[in-house]
Amino acid sequence: MTEKQTDDTGKFLQDGAMAIGRRIVGFDEEFMAFLLKYQVIGLAVAVVIGTAATKLVNSTVDDLIMPVVAVLTPSGSWQTAVLQIGPLKFLIGDYISSIIDFMIIAILIFLAVKYLMKGDMGRKV
Repeated sequence: MTEKQTDDTGKFLQDGAMAIGRRIVGFDEEFMAFLLKYQVIGLAVAVVIGTAATKLVNSTVDDLIMPVVAVLTPSGSWQTAVLQIGPLKFLIGDYISSIIDFMIIAILIFLAVKYLMKGDMGRKV
């Protein structure tokens, strides 16, 4: 191989490496733009907080509210109540428990959004 061919090969490899580097930097910038444009990081944080909040609400309902409701109901174990009509079994107790869970979550979200939006109302955009 001549010296010119070696120089040409070296330049070719250097140019190729620089092109790959530009593509990686381009991908990095494009990926960051995607994350910022679609607020993916905020969504991920919201999912994590939502999961933790779900555990908290379920614990509140199961450990604090349902024991009170169980004392107030005649049979005591109302969450296992079943309404049977012929061959159909409707899990009424479980359904009512889910409604109570939903109502607590909805009230907590309403209060949180109301509190957060109250701070925004004083600002002019």
